[in-house]
Amino acid sequence: MVIPALNEVLRIRDVVTQTLAHCPWVIVVDDGSTDGTAERLRDLPVTVLRHGLRRGKGAALRTGFAEALARGATGVLTIDGDGQHDPSDLPRLLAAAARHPNHIIIGARLRHRAAAPRLRRMANAFGDWGVSWGAGYRIADSQSGQRYYPAAVVALQDVPGEDFVFEAQLLISASRQLGIRSVAVPVETRYRGQDGGPLRRSHFRPLRDLYRITSHVVRQVLAHGDVWREYARVRAQVPQIDTTP
Repeated sequence: MVIPALNEVLRIRDVVTQTLAHCPWVIVVDDGSTDGTAERLRDLPVTVLRHGLRRGKGAALRTGFAEALARGATGVLTIDGDGQHDPSDLPRLLAAAARHPNHIIIGARLRHRAAAPRLRRMANAFGDWGVSWGAGYRIADSQSGQRYYPAAVVALQDVPGEDFVFEAQLLISASRQLGIRSVAVPVETRYRGQDGGPLRRSHFRPLRDLYRITSHVVRQVLAHGDVWREYARVRAQVPQIDTTP
């Protein structure tokens, strides 16, 4: 399990404690936090790796993946440190990975989607369209940080893109280079903590980050060629969603 974290002092201990109930081996990558995030985990049985300065979510995931591979991981779960995802859904992702070997499993925020902020819903839908086009197949919730990756995907070298672009690019590179696609598992999304308190504002900025993701993907779509034929082919598909309880 890899958890990237940037200034998550508000929720990181709860996230890690709940995650440990399902995953005894947890790696937290503190991406240059200035609020004492790492100190909140000092007495927990987890590995904490720290960047001295903020390098972005993509770099944090690369650091965590390298550590997991060095320890012999055959697959890696990820979850964000802000508390938006429910760690109790992690066993469902692992079960889906067993049913769909050699696939990325995405914890897709499909349940109660209307509760999400309107701008976020629009950004996610547009992002799904672009990333699907780049990957060559329909993807549900391409921006979710709750995922399971086979080791072959985690081991990919020279995956371009930083921050949130990196997660989108992993889906594209896995498909184009390895023939590995994704399966979505519907999960719950939290917009408040379990104690009823607020979550910190997301680091994802819909307009800024969607522009970065889209411009990055468009360059790759053009490089692949057959742009409109590929667009029509992908649009005719439906995303693969595993609704097994």
